[in-house]
Amino acid sequence: MNSIIIGQYIPGNGFFYKLDPRTKIIAIFFLMISVFMLQTIVQLLIAIGIAVVILLIGRISLFKVVRGLKPIFILLVFTFIFQIALNTEGTVLSTATMHFNLYSIISAVLIFVLWRILLRFGKFKILLFLAFAFALYFNFRYITFQPDFYFFQLTIYEKGVEMSVFVVLRLLIIITLTTVLTLTTKPTDLTQGLERLMHPLKKIGFNSEDFALIISISLRYIPTIFDEAQKIMAAQASRGADFSEGKLKDKLKQIISLLVPMFIIAFMRSEELADAMESRNFVPGEKRTRINILRFSIIDIYTGLFTLACFAGTILVKVML
Repeated sequence: MNSIIIGQYIPGNGFFYKLDPRTKIIAIFFLMISVFMLQTIVQLLIAIGIAVVILLIGRISLFKVVRGLKPIFILLVFTFIFQIALNTEGTVLSTATMHFNLYSIISAVLIFVLWRILLRFGKFKILLFLAFAFALYFNFRYITFQPDFYFFQLTIYEKGVEMSVFVVLRLLIIITLTTVLTLTTKPTDLTQGLERLMHPLKKIGFNSEDFALIISISLRYIPTIFDEAQKIMAAQASRGADFSEGKLKDKLKQIISLLVPMFIIAFMRSEELADAMESRNFVPGEKRTRINILRFSIIDIYTGLFTLACFAGTILVKVML
């Protein structure tokens, strides 16, 4: 959980730290729209290159961003698999018969046990998971001793593979862009930027201050809640609890023992935050003054021009193709 970077702010002095938060929010918004308008894998690869350049310009560690993607790795894997399994468009790339017989099931159990053992001693858990998935595939594909209890045809289509790669690349770009925003923007600046951008909505009765405050507090406390969960798990592990072992019933009990203190800590944190805001004379809906006033600078203009160029280029590519 130390790799969670969503909602975290890391102090620095790079290019993006000098930008007005309103500029960053608007730029991320239009860049995300541009990503959703891209239609081919080649275009997404170009977009990934631009995202990497953005990270380098902002002096943001590429390794830290990649490590922060680990918590959503399972989501990316399942997205990739579901796209391949459910998309039946295009030409057939491969057809394989998956055999479920006594020998293949025993081999699968042994592979699973070996994978669980290696997880205890190995540091490369992602690579071990990929090796486990490929081992299961080859196991059910090539162990063909009769009789089969059950078998089915696994057909992989060209469009399925293309869409799998397309969706995963799109998710990676979007997560990278939002990470740049949260890593380089203080929660207070993010709140003020959202509030100023949504201020015109007050004319239709929308409370922009409260909405901006809710969003910033939610982003701010994501890493805090994960840190508290890690402390609770470490405390329970020191008392003999093991979240990776035991039967399903035991694991459910252990999860409940984790959720109960998590809810208690979350409520305690919310009460402490409410007391801190009240002690500072915070009144929702009332007009407030600020020490730091947001002001645009020349680098905001350059960033806006770059964002408009990317957005216009995406529209031009979409229209031409």
